[in-house]
Parts: sequence; structure tokens; C-alpha cells
Amino acid sequence: ILTSLEKLEVSPPSPGQLRHVFFHNALPFVGFGFLDNAIMIAAGTQIELSIGVVLGISTMAGKQCWMQNRLFLFSCSSSLAGYVEALASRLGLSIPDLTPKQADMWQTRLSAHLGKAIGVTIGCILGMFPLLFFGDEEEKLEEKN
Repeated sequence: ILTSLEKLEVSPPSPGQLRHVFFHNALPFVGFGFLDNAIMIAAGTQIELSIGVVLGISTMAGKQCWMQNRLFLFSCSSSLAGYVEALASRLGLSIPDLTPKQADMWQTRLSAHLGKAIGVTIGCILGMFPLLFFGDEEEKLEEKN
């Protein structure tokens, strides 16, 4: 026998609630994507240039070393995700007011996943700013060879 609570249908989240879920998930991922890409570009390029010069290895071997270092740098930047989320909550990013059933609905999950994907994409694009500073160094390195 179903209880009266189980018989009640839960209405899907409103568009405003779905926007809240989207931004609640997107903002921390903008910060994470920014830090991840900026760290990987800045540190990865320096590691590649230093290993390649010191060991005198080919570009392909340098790229392989860079890929291995990228895994290490990704684990370092992943550890920053908790700090980004804590900062977002300090800035007033509140948790969406949803019932457990609403939080488990496909609309809510889709909104959350889209927020994460779009947030990390925007963050990675913004995190590409170190590329603005590397053009001169690579040209100087090519002139020496």
C-alpha cells in the first residue's frame, strides 16, 4: 500500500531553478578550467623547453615528456578544484532549492552537466592567456638553432 507521500507527483524544476542549477555548476568549473589550462600551458611549456635543451632530445621526444608532465600537472590542478568550489560558496553561490526527487530528474542532471561542460570550456579558453607571452621565447629559440 502506497503512502500518501508516495502518491504525490513531484513537479519538474522551474526554468529559474534549472538556471540556478546551471550556474551553480558552471561557475566553479570556469575557475577550475582557467587554473587547469593556465598551469598546464605555463608550466608545461617551461618543462618541455628545459628538458629538451638540457637533454638535447628531439621535438617528438620532448612532446612525449611534455605529455607525461601534463598528467602530473593535471593532478596538481585537480587538487585546486576544492578550493575553487569553496571560493564560489564564499562568494554567495547558494545551493539550488530542490527536493531530492527534483534533483534526480533528467532536466536537472542535464542542466548540471551542461553547466559543467560550458563552464570548463569557458575557463579553458580564458586560461589560454599565457600563450600571449610565449611567442617571443619560441622565436628566439628557433633563431638559435
